[in-house]
Amino acid sequence: MKSLEQKVGQLLTRQKKTLSVAESCTGGLISNRITNISGSSKYFKAAIVAYSNEVKIQQLKIPSRIIKQNGAVSKEVAILMARNIRKLTKTDIGLGITGVAGPTGATKTKPVGLVYVALATKDNQRFKKFNFKGGRLAIKRKSASSSLKLLKDYLTKTK
Repeated sequence: MKSLEQKVGQLLTRQKKTLSVAESCTGGLISNRITNISGSSKYFKAAIVAYSNEVKIQQLKIPSRIIKQNGAVSKEVAILMARNIRKLTKTDIGLGITGVAGPTGATKTKPVGLVYVALATKDNQRFKKFNFKGGRLAIKRKSASSSLKLLKDYLTKTK
């Protein structure tokens, strides 16, 4: 049985689309999974692990006021991460992910396991909100898989 990243790779290759990723809470796990597939350099162009707000602001050009208003873990930031990594790297698709992997960093309104995943193309954007359970590594794994699934679902619908 093919892995999620293999399926995504096949769809990207078939559709001749390119991908870039802006990761926060997954710490590079999505990029790692994508590049585990031989031939991924055909479609995977770049990634930024924007773990700090400074990098989100400086490298991904997310306005600091958006982070102040909504928090780094928000649909607004995830969408801007996806949009801006796509523009910055000139790819067809950008993925953005931000969340609270825990066990620290949570607040009353943003609990451990809260994750936002966003996908952006030139004409389209979508996001999903998740509330994962488990420890830090489990949340990171679930977040990476959910990002890849969002991408696969998008690619499957746009064949």
